[in-house]
Amino acid sequence: MPGLATTTDTVADRFTRWCVAVVARLPWGLDGLVAPTFLGFALINGCTFGVDLVLLTVFHGWWGLPVWLSVTVAYVCAFGLSFVLNRTFNFHSHAPVGRQAVVYTVVVAINYVAFILGVGSGLTALGLEYHLSRLLAGGCEAVYMYSAMRWVVFRRTDARTSG
Repeated sequence: MPGLATTTDTVADRFTRWCVAVVARLPWGLDGLVAPTFLGFALINGCTFGVDLVLLTVFHGWWGLPVWLSVTVAYVCAFGLSFVLNRTFNFHSHAPVGRQAVVYTVVVAINYVAFILGVGSGLTALGLEYHLSRLLAGGCEAVYMYSAMRWVVFRRTDARTSG
């Protein structure tokens, strides 16, 4: 239609602009320390962590599946969702998805063994309530996963897009 502006502005673009705007308003010089992708990661993974906990509660709390199985299935579902959302909305990756999925799978497997089984299941075995164990393990995995996603899985190799 003549007179109507066309735009290629996507939801992902608006999400990124919002993250940039929020980070720019952080006090005490934090705007220079906090990357907009960190805020995006925190929002996306906060939501997928909620999905993880809901699924854990359904699988173990309601259906009575063993903790190890419940944690594993919930974890795989949440991290699959995290990959898609971070790739699309946060890191705007256009690299071949196959290679990234393989690298992400390795990163997630390391995370699973170290933090989910090691920290989470270890704390549960020591008598800590399974939701609290999962929350503590989640804090550890957040630092690891953001670093791995930003600098390994979705790293930018083109000099025009690095930053």
